[in-house]
Amino acid sequence: MPEDPIAHSELAALTRRFEEVAEQHGREFGIIKSDLTAVRLQVGNLDQKVEALDKKIDRNQAQIIELLTELVGRRPDAG
Repeated sequence: MPEDPIAHSELAALTRRFEEVAEQHGREFGIIKSDLTAVRLQVGNLDQKVEALDKKIDRNQAQIIELLTELVGRRPDAG
């Protein structure tokens, strides 16, 4: 059976289209992967900032307790 030139042409066009779409998806995947890496870095940075704020709040609360204890004139562990 002889080859059908129209079918062969359509197959070649579909193959090119598939390759173009695959290449485009590859580029888009690379962009998404890069964006995800940037988001992970930002989240890590935010985690560090939250941790630093938690420590600062703890220090400030401890200082407030000390100052209030001095104001009252007794230590909290004195009962």
